[in-house]
Parts: sequence; structure tokens; C-alpha cells
Amino acid sequence: MELIQSFSVDHTRIVPGIFTSRVDRLGEYAVTTYDVRLKRPNREPVVDVGAMHSLEHLIATHLRNDPEWKDEVIYWGPMGCLTGFYLILKGERAPRELYDLILGAFRAVSEAESVPGATAVNCGHYLMHNLGMAKYYAAEFAEYLEANRDNDLIFEYPKTERLVTDGGRHFFDS
Repeated sequence: MELIQSFSVDHTRIVPGIFTSRVDRLGEYAVTTYDVRLKRPNREPVVDVGAMHSLEHLIATHLRNDPEWKDEVIYWGPMGCLTGFYLILKGERAPRELYDLILGAFRAVSEAESVPGATAVNCGHYLMHNLGMAKYYAAEFAEYLEANRDNDLIFEYPKTERLVTDGGRHFFDS
């Protein structure tokens, strides 16, 4: 079975940032999945579950209301490992082109007085929100992005090196 693309990223070397995870071609159209990584995997504590849920609601709402980007947004949602989010957009852009959009979305969280859609009618687990911690993580990530604006590492995935045998098979250690 072929290893999926996101598992070929060296999670021991990735830093928080904005990365292209994959580009899918649908005929003449492209759909791009971006990795918006808030935490260093396996090194930092993950984002609190309630805060992650609140960030999902807040930033999805922000992105889908952004006048320039709303028609491009397909999906915004958390990674299972709770170290970041996936953003899926129509088209294909370099991660640097998303810098202002992502920074603006995380900065906007500081202005939130409530979490949109956090009711029993609108949400599958409406009691699992933490706006205060969402604001903390959003401010932390926004400050990090600003401090690293010119750092190429926040826009380029570190790839794993895989040994290829003479038979063309990939070797994966455990």
C-alpha cells in the first residue's frame, strides 16, 4: 500500500507554519490542501480540544466571510493530531500567498466575544468550546507568524528521506 502524502513529511523537523500538503487535479481545476501547523508535532503539547474546536468555528466563519477568499474556501478543519488545521482551497497558490489571509484570520480571533455556531442546534458537541484558550493559541500563532514572516522554513515542508531498494520498493522503518 502506498504511503499517503502527508505521512511523507518529516514530523520530527516540521515547524509551525503554512505548507502545501497536496494538490489534486480535477480536470482543468486544481484543489489544494494546506497544512496550517500551530505546534511542533511530538515536541510541544497539542492544542487544547475545546480551544481547537472554537478555533475551527471562529476561523472557518472568518474565512468563509472574507470578501477576497470566501468563494475559494472549500474546507477548514482540525488535524486529528491537534497540532494544526487543514485548509482546502480552489486553485493552486504558494503558501506565502496565504500568509496575510491566515494571519488575519488568527488575529481576528482576538476580537471574538462568542463562538459562532456553538449551540446544540448548530454544533455536534456545543459544550466542548473554550474561547479564552482559543484566543491564547490564536495570539501565540499570529505572533509566531509575524516574527517568522521572512523565514522560508514556515512555508516549506521538510521531507523524509526513504531508502529505495534495488527492486524499487520503499523502505520504511518503524
